[in-house]
Amino acid sequence: MSELTAPKAQPDAPQASLWKDAFRTMARRPDVIFATLILLFVFTMAAFPTLFTDKDPTYCIGRDARQRPDTWFAGEHPLGTDGFGCDFAATVVHGTRPTIVLALTVMILAVIIGLVLGILAGYYGGWLDALISRALDVFIVLPMLLGAILLLSLFRNGGSSGGLLSTVGPPVIALTVFGWMEFCRYTRAATIETKNLDYVTAAKCLGAKDRRIMFRHILPNAIVPVTAVIPTTIGGIIVTESALAVLGIGVQPPATSWGVLLAKGTEWAGGGYIYLFGIPLLLLIGTVFAFATFGDALRDALDPKLR
Repeated sequence: MSELTAPKAQPDAPQASLWKDAFRTMARRPDVIFATLILLFVFTMAAFPTLFTDKDPTYCIGRDARQRPDTWFAGEHPLGTDGFGCDFAATVVHGTRPTIVLALTVMILAVIIGLVLGILAGYYGGWLDALISRALDVFIVLPMLLGAILLLSLFRNGGSSGGLLSTVGPPVIALTVFGWMEFCRYTRAATIETKNLDYVTAAKCLGAKDRRIMFRHILPNAIVPVTAVIPTTIGGIIVTESALAVLGIGVQPPATSWGVLLAKGTEWAGGGYIYLFGIPLLLLIGTVFAFATFGDALRDALDPKLR
């Protein structure tokens, strides 16, 4: 019996070694360390905004509107005030959470949809594979930004009640609908490659059910190529959300996100108040750079040809 059950344990050790070696390789790269520090800063700001500011971003004094930051990171308004007299540092800090929550929520939903559809298509094949593949072909020809614009036009006049769910809800739906295809494609290809390997065949011979085979034996291998593109895709989602907000169909005021700040900042940047546009832009660029750097390093570390 021990000889028959031995193949079940074979994928675990190589899989653990793969991830261990990958993160050990990444830990030696200075660019990855720098990107990690940026991401830790951004996630801390999103999770614990009161560590960075004690002011209410909704408390605005009209006579204090557009005060330039005379003394950086000091004084009553370390980053100045916006066009409505709100403390700009508080607005930027509290605008981080909706941006990060939106990006992570879209990513989680898109990965789940892509993994499930990809495994089903690759494992069963036949008409189910044909149906999922045709749906993949239809959605993949539409860029995420264009598809989200088309879908979010339905919510254009919906506004926002200010709650986090109503703030990110419509953009999450739109970006998820047009964001699962790449994960489905990678998972389908990995499933087709993995389902005929010896340890999967051994599991079938031992009477394992399809659901256990797919999610216990095939999924660990299929998720490797998916994981490598997740950080880069998160950066793309943040950029797309910002573009939607600038177009007026993303996160809706009075809610705040980096995209909303960019949209408002463009109105004043030409009048000399470049900080209202530049500060959220620098945050956006730095965060996207960090995700892209981390994603490229993870992809290289998981690529067997580069190991």
